[in-house]
Amino acid sequence: MDISDTLKVCGSALSAQRARMDVITSNLANADVTRTAEGGPYRKKIAVLASEKLKEGFGGTLQDAMKTVKVAEIVEDMSPPRMVHDPAHPEANANGYVAMPNVNVISEMADLIVVGRAYEAMVTALDATKNMAIKTLEIGK
Repeated sequence: MDISDTLKVCGSALSAQRARMDVITSNLANADVTRTAEGGPYRKKIAVLASEKLKEGFGGTLQDAMKTVKVAEIVEDMSPPRMVHDPAHPEANANGYVAMPNVNVISEMADLIVVGRAYEAMVTALDATKNMAIKTLEIGK
């Protein structure tokens, strides 16, 4: 096994978690947007992750064990908007209800914490891999 394989896996995971963080940040930033270019309130976005084989995996029985992660797509949550009673709002309908984005701020913050922990775990794995490589180079001294 080549150490670069582990670095590729860690790098892909860091990129995927950063993309998830970007999507969550966008959801939080748009949590109160009631009017978009498409019409209607902002719709929550979700990053869909997928694994893929490491292209240069180490052969034998463990060939399929090493997988990288990538963002397969960013999809919109199609759940209905929240209806909030606010007759003074300029977007209120005839009954005084405003269609608000389907973003749950508490859920998004919890997801943000999970993403941050996953990112930290990958940084730790990357650091451990780096330290192993350094120790390997010190063997010849």
